[in-house]
Amino acid sequence: MEKQPEELKKLVNVATDLVLPVKVRTDTIKYIANMATRESFLALLELGANEQLTKTERVLALKFARDIVKSGH
Repeated sequence: MEKQPEELKKLVNVATDLVLPVKVRTDTIKYIANMATRESFLALLELGANEQLTKTERVLALKFARDIVKSGH
């Protein structure tokens, strides 16, 4: 994976911080998706593959990754 911008790294860290409430993590996943960049797409794929996250969070990350592909970014 390419080097992620610092902001995206911080957001991924928040999205994978299991101490935080699920709502905060899912809102962070949505924020990453709204960036709609190649780097955010790759980050969403990695979140979708992270088995420590809940199934709902993983599916959400993959849904947003799919949406980025569909939008042509």
